[in-house]
Amino acid sequence: MVTLQTAKPGQTVRVVKLHGQGPVKRRIMDMGITKDTEILVRKVAPLGDPIEVNVRGYELSLRKADIDIIEVEA
Repeated sequence: MVTLQTAKPGQTVRVVKLHGQGPVKRRIMDMGITKDTEILVRKVAPLGDPIEVNVRGYELSLRKADIDIIEVEA
C-alpha cells in the first residue's frame, strides 16, 4: 500500500482508497479527499509533519496521522 506520506513535493497523486473508519475518515472526506481525487503535494515540513496539499482548488495542511490512511497512486 502506497500512502500520501510517500509523495514528494510537486508530485500529483490520485486517491485510490481511504482506510480507517469513524470520525477520522469522515473528516478527511469532508475536506474533499475522496476516491479518484487528485492531490498536488505543495510542501512537506522538515520532519514530515504536516504536509501542505492542493485539493479541488484549495490548500490544506494535513497531519501525519491523517495522511497515513490515504492510499494513493502516482
